[in-house]
Amino acid sequence: MEQQEQEQYIVSDEVSVNGVKATLSLSTDGILRWSDRHRRLSVEKEVLGFSCSGRMIIIKALVSTAAGDGTIGCTGGGGRSLVRKRFVFESLSEDSLRNLCDKIQGYIDSLGRPKKLFIFVNPFGGKKSATKLFNNDVKPLLEDANIEFTVQETKYQLHAKEVSRSLDLTKYDGIICVSGDGILVEVVNGLLEREDWSTALKTPLGVIPAGTGNGMIKSLLDSAGEPCTPAHATLAAIRGHKRSLDVATIWQGETVFFSVLMLAWGLISDIDIESEKYRWMGSARIEFYALKRILRLRKYNGCIRFVPAPGFEDVGEAIGSCFETMEPIKPRQHGYQGPKVDFKSLNWRELNGPFVSVWLHNVPWGAENTMAAPDAKFEDGYLDLIVMRECPKLALISLMSKLDNGDHVKSPYVVYIKVKAVILEPGTRTGGSSKQGIIDSDGEVLARGKGTYKSNVKSLMVYDKLQVVVDQGLATLFTPV
Repeated sequence: MEQQEQEQYIVSDEVSVNGVKATLSLSTDGILRWSDRHRRLSVEKEVLGFSCSGRMIIIKALVSTAAGDGTIGCTGGGGRSLVRKRFVFESLSEDSLRNLCDKIQGYIDSLGRPKKLFIFVNPFGGKKSATKLFNNDVKPLLEDANIEFTVQETKYQLHAKEVSRSLDLTKYDGIICVSGDGILVEVVNGLLEREDWSTALKTPLGVIPAGTGNGMIKSLLDSAGEPCTPAHATLAAIRGHKRSLDVATIWQGETVFFSVLMLAWGLISDIDIESEKYRWMGSARIEFYALKRILRLRKYNGCIRFVPAPGFEDVGEAIGSCFETMEPIKPRQHGYQGPKVDFKSLNWRELNGPFVSVWLHNVPWGAENTMAAPDAKFEDGYLDLIVMRECPKLALISLMSKLDNGDHVKSPYVVYIKVKAVILEPGTRTGGSSKQGIIDSDGEVLARGKGTYKSNVKSLMVYDKLQVVVDQGLATLFTPV
């Protein structure tokens, strides 16, 4: 019986806690226990790291407010905030100190956590507080976890893309973006332009929310039932769990853009981009301009052709299995060459306008308060297509108010399906207008049509046919579970 009890522990030894003797043990399931087992911590979920000073062992942890006394079982979920805590134990001998430290460190090492990270900090995004957030909220946790890091502040647009394209990835176990979604998108695009892109994309990427939208990290944390905070996001990176992420290739002629979040055309894109003229209003600009656009609702002529996922083959009109409109990606000098799919053998379908809004989504959340595609998955090999062609204005106002929980997709005015490939052919606004629209992806304007906001500003693509194909599980993310 004694042998059986002993086998449950990796290490167990006498220590002193505040002058009182106690047994400190680490069980095979990764639980640190002390003070007659009434105090405990999960190494995997709560312990960041530890240090030694003399005979003192200082355990550095990140626990929920409900677990501040060391009680296990409240490890950051359920909307609880996380706080840094120190738990100090005095070993009774040098041999005991060495044994405890070796066994605890050995268990932490067995978890496969990152040891060195490259960190982008975008000082211009969101409320321009990323540098302060990193120094105050992120850096202390990385130091507690004994993780080495190299910090690069981005100095201009596409700086992170340039750095990612040539970064020596053998020196790092991951890349963290202290920003909104924009820097993550730049990093993915940079990695895909490398000669060693297939190896580079195995480097896990993480995001600490410090931007305007924060859709990717919101999607990741929400999938684990955790709130979207810098502490929870940093803990996810420290723990080192990984998951794959689909990447969409958007191309027009020789121009290629890789998307990880979304593509929008119509109402959503107009609100997102045109509301920039009201930035002085702060976050209220979105709600204000959304109401303005609904009251003066635009509709756009155009056509969407798509390859539906299984179960959605009856949506739209069939246009045959031998489809010639999809133009292949032109060979690139280096980097990822695009998905290898024989699209002519697939069954294509079609939706014709006019359209109020067209949204393609890769993950559930487009921003912290916008659950655009509640059924979206990170690595299912499909994009979620959300289309609205007709909708009374009062119904549209009600529908938009449900974006925070995803119930808008239940509206009879919304078509919500999964697709493998899309050809978007955007047109002019209805009503005899020659004005066109705006197409944006992952917060960046891909194309500005005639008569649109800042239409004189050069964009990546022209307002014409775009082709989109998703590649399953191409990139890698740090994930909370």
